[in-house]
Amino acid sequence: MTKHDKDELVFLPLGGSNEIGMNFNLYGYGPPHARKWIVVDLGVTFGDLTTPGVELILPDPTFIEEHADDILGIVLTHAHEDHIGAVGWLWPRLKAPLYATPFTAYLLREKLREAGILEDVDLTEVPLSGSIKLGPFELELITLTHSIPEPNGVAIRTPLGTILHTGDWKIDPDPLLGGVTDADAIRKLGDEGILAMVCDSTNVFVDGVAGSEADVRIAMTRLIGSLKGKIAAACFASNVARMDTIIRAAQANDRRVCLVGRSMHRMAAAARHVGLFKGVSDFVSEDESGYFPPEKILYLCTGSQGEPRAALFRIAEGTHRHVTLGQGDHCIFSSRVIPGNEVAIRNLQNTMAERGVRIHTDREHPGIHVSGHPCRDELKEMYQWARPQIAIPTHGERRHLLEHAAFARDLQVGQAIAPRNGDMVRLAPGRAEIIDMVPAGRLYIDGGMIVPSNAEPLRERRHAAYNGVLTVSLALDGKGRIVSGPQVRGIGMPGDADYSVEDALDDLADEVEAVVVKLKGEARDDDEAVENAIKRAMKKAGQRIWDRRPVVEVTVLRV
Repeated sequence: MTKHDKDELVFLPLGGSNEIGMNFNLYGYGPPHARKWIVVDLGVTFGDLTTPGVELILPDPTFIEEHADDILGIVLTHAHEDHIGAVGWLWPRLKAPLYATPFTAYLLREKLREAGILEDVDLTEVPLSGSIKLGPFELELITLTHSIPEPNGVAIRTPLGTILHTGDWKIDPDPLLGGVTDADAIRKLGDEGILAMVCDSTNVFVDGVAGSEADVRIAMTRLIGSLKGKIAAACFASNVARMDTIIRAAQANDRRVCLVGRSMHRMAAAARHVGLFKGVSDFVSEDESGYFPPEKILYLCTGSQGEPRAALFRIAEGTHRHVTLGQGDHCIFSSRVIPGNEVAIRNLQNTMAERGVRIHTDREHPGIHVSGHPCRDELKEMYQWARPQIAIPTHGERRHLLEHAAFARDLQVGQAIAPRNGDMVRLAPGRAEIIDMVPAGRLYIDGGMIVPSNAEPLRERRHAAYNGVLTVSLALDGKGRIVSGPQVRGIGMPGDADYSVEDALDDLADEVEAVVVKLKGEARDDDEAVENAIKRAMKKAGQRIWDRRPVVEVTVLRV
């Protein structure tokens, strides 16, 4: 048997390494020419100002799509969008069986139904602490704590060793929803011997512990009890523990709760489906909420990140059909600020304040939010339980992964590798090392379609966003003489008192006319040649006048 025929155990992140979000992890077993694969999580990330018009971003599955027949299953650790959000979009390319616990499976079915593929998908509901056998992989789900019901670590046993894939987690002694972290199961795995631990790096720079949801409930109950007037509270809808905390804190202060936003209703339905929210009063509908006295109602809203289409944004703008806030009312933000959303959140809060709404965040009230990810003391405890031979940081930007690897070495872990998306890490046999690099890019959801990240429309949109647009229209006769126009219009072009946009466009119209007059012979009869000559002149003029290279569109009519 040659070395190329030997079985290998490999780890391959295609999303979630060198970034927070868009988790897409692969484990392969077998000889290089005949590996079998399992996928752990298939999530999305979100667009920002650099991706105008794009709200969702998917990992590029090109590499594993070429080996789709060798995928034994897709295992989802929990129901956050950055772990399951790409399933509806990418499953048709992979067509592998799905495995998830009941809460995650409930939300997955909704996504698959929306995508029109529910009847095509083989989805197996796995009980908590259940096991799955997929070819050479024997998987055991490990109950952890996080900010959503049923977060699972996955113990992956293979003939070449056991991997602990933590997913997202923290150590919460009193999570309020769901069980505590199954430390005994992790210690038992450590006693058996863990080859590698692939572990969350989100809070590796934060000392101490993340904190308990039970403490948040105490702080939230106290804060709500101190406020008069109507209250809106914003959190991630996927943070069901926080939803439950806010709901019970409201009830403790004799306030009824109105859910505002589709995601809140969807998550509440999923929570009730698996037996959560016991003892919670029925929610008040939006149209009924206005009949309650201000001190008797709390609105639990989506939109904590300033999203322009979310409920809280519309409330702040005064455009929501049923919910209004004003002088003497309050808005509580019980969520972290996702990097990149700072401006949107600040603008939202300022709009609220302009209406007379008082804003409450964890800056003024530190106890009303805790992270769902492990800080350094929790990471240290996890390593003491698991005692892996190899540390593989994931779920973090580059600096997070490198710090996590260094921290693991300080904790006496023998090896630590911080891969980038696309780095194939051989875990066994032999010393762990990166043995290959495969394609690992991004796909954008643009207009409901999956497009590559370098698609021409998005490049044009970015270009237009930064440089503006000029449109030129004119009519020529059969001899190439101007009979109407030229008319020049601008979108996003600046002007001032000394040189207005209107003056600039008039000057550009004169330049267009001069370009057409200068054209000779066959060029005057060729519409494409006329358009190209005008485009060149307009781009040069844009550079001269505004120090911009605007997008130029030219329409030539023959009459």
